[in-house]
Amino acid sequence: MYKLFFRLFFTRMDPEQAHHLAFRWIRLAARVPVLRTFLAAALAPRYKELRTEAFGLRMHGPFGLAAGFDKNAVAIDGMAMLGFDHVEIGTVTGEPQPGNPRRRLFRLVPDRALINRMGFNNDGSAAVAARLHARVPVFRTVVGVNIGKTKVVPEAEAAADYVKSTERLARHADYLVVNVSSPNTPGLRNLQATESLRPLLTAVREAADRTVTDRRVPLLVKIAPDLADEDVDAVADLAVELGLDGIIATNTTIAREGLKSPARLTGETGGLSGAPLKERSLEVLRRLYARVGDRITLVGVGGVENAEDAWQRILAGATLVQGYSAFVYEGPFYARAVHKGLAARLNASPYATLAEAVGADTRKAAV
Repeated sequence: MYKLFFRLFFTRMDPEQAHHLAFRWIRLAARVPVLRTFLAAALAPRYKELRTEAFGLRMHGPFGLAAGFDKNAVAIDGMAMLGFDHVEIGTVTGEPQPGNPRRRLFRLVPDRALINRMGFNNDGSAAVAARLHARVPVFRTVVGVNIGKTKVVPEAEAAADYVKSTERLARHADYLVVNVSSPNTPGLRNLQATESLRPLLTAVREAADRTVTDRRVPLLVKIAPDLADEDVDAVADLAVELGLDGIIATNTTIAREGLKSPARLTGETGGLSGAPLKERSLEVLRRLYARVGDRITLVGVGGVENAEDAWQRILAGATLVQGYSAFVYEGPFYARAVHKGLAARLNASPYATLAEAVGADTRKAAV
């Protein structure tokens, strides 16, 4: 039903307009008590065997919404209503910014992919912090906060900008993510180099600890799929050295190989997400797990279209899995289908729990 609706209606709309329309519907539905209860019952059934613990946080399952969909923390309950076990909001920058000029979001339907060059359009960390502070949760869900660099801030002053966002947002975050891997902010990916990343992550960790004294806010870093293998290893080693809680693999890619869509679309600048990212994000995840093992929690994202993709991420080493682009193509039953399929795969596997399955294939390959 949704796929027919998508083909007949959404594909005729500008992708960003369609996003805002769907987003508005989700938010409205979550405000109506009877409707949201009905939708949550239909779209977010719980499976006891999928219960997951990560960073000391308990979740209904391992499958969450990646950053980028709810940039300003306005639909957390709506996304939980649709079945996502955790919702990562953002990317939020120190100062509000409009992002890049439109058009900046493109559907590559034959490739089941998106290209975006949104440019971290968001209300800024002060406004988002106020919104999170005022929020009265309807559904219990884990909320991650993804922070990035304000575009006009020079690279040399990036750490101070991240610290500003950390001081405003850390107390409202179940976990905090440092995004240094979007291709749409000039110079941002340079911060993935360990000589830049070490002082940045150290400053954010200190700011989070200084700001929130009654608990430890888990800190993660999100990396690009375009890193060379040796750079992936370097980030993994740095994460262990600094005592980070997790690594998210991966963000969007600037690569364009093997796409089926017309050149007028594939030639657009920006980050490519969706199915074409599947293989490389899985490779990076395996490499990270082989390097860090169980010392750091890994989050797999990129090309997760269905339960099989999520299961492969778990076997590769991901404790948590995230989706975004496939949600555009699969619609409101996306999370439900992933959960149902994951439960079936776990029950048919030799593993008693999801935790046992994490990294199982990567460990076998290393023997």
